[in-house]
Amino acid sequence: MRWCRAERNRWADRAGRPGRCPGRVLHGGLAVGGRHPGGGGAAVRVVIGEDSALFREGLSALLESAGHEVVGRAATAATAVSQVRALGPDVVILDIRMPHDDEGIDAALEIRAWDPPTPVMLLSQHIETRRTVELVTSGSIGYLLKDRVLDVDEFLAALQRVAAGGTALDPEVVQRLLGAARATSVLAGLTPRENEVLALMARGWSNTAVAERLYLSPRTVETHIGSIFGKLGIIDSPGENRRVRAILAYLEAQAG
Repeated sequence: MRWCRAERNRWADRAGRPGRCPGRVLHGGLAVGGRHPGGGGAAVRVVIGEDSALFREGLSALLESAGHEVVGRAATAATAVSQVRALGPDVVILDIRMPHDDEGIDAALEIRAWDPPTPVMLLSQHIETRRTVELVTSGSIGYLLKDRVLDVDEFLAALQRVAAGGTALDPEVVQRLLGAARATSVLAGLTPRENEVLALMARGWSNTAVAERLYLSPRTVETHIGSIFGKLGIIDSPGENRRVRAILAYLEAQAG
């Protein structure tokens, strides 16, 4: 993560005076929705789930200096879930990638499934799209890249917005999620058999090998492939390999 040293050294000295690290002012703001308590809203009770001790303590100092109450700090997703259940915070901040992989997402899904669900602010060093669409559409969710925390004013406003039942999504996250949704929606138009054929094509299998694997005739496989090209909008044009384009569309959807 790109840190501004001067900013890091001033984490605990803000005393309610949010500022910005030089050169880190964001343009265009955050993609937001729902209720908006604003930067001067009521203090919120927070549980922080973050495996980096430096980031966890720095974030705690920042929140407390802004008048919020950090009621729990956790280095693992399991501990964060336990603290949220026991302490009943207004919002929980979770790092998506906690030991051992993306357990932050697992924790967020569990917390959001409770009745009533606790608002969740996800932080990530890299954009993750797997399983996050379900979270984003559930409401009372925030998803920001960790660098956005350095824009203190916007981060604090986003946190209060999520705690109040709204949303706060990083613009880069929105773009990636929309791209994944578009790719997935295209493949959704394929039949189960066409999806099987395309999956084997993506593994480098020839038409003959696909036919043998699926117990189809080579002509039937060719028919399926032609249908796949048509549904994906891949026309026959000089200099372009339609098979490669179809495989790329499949891989993009899987990556999302």
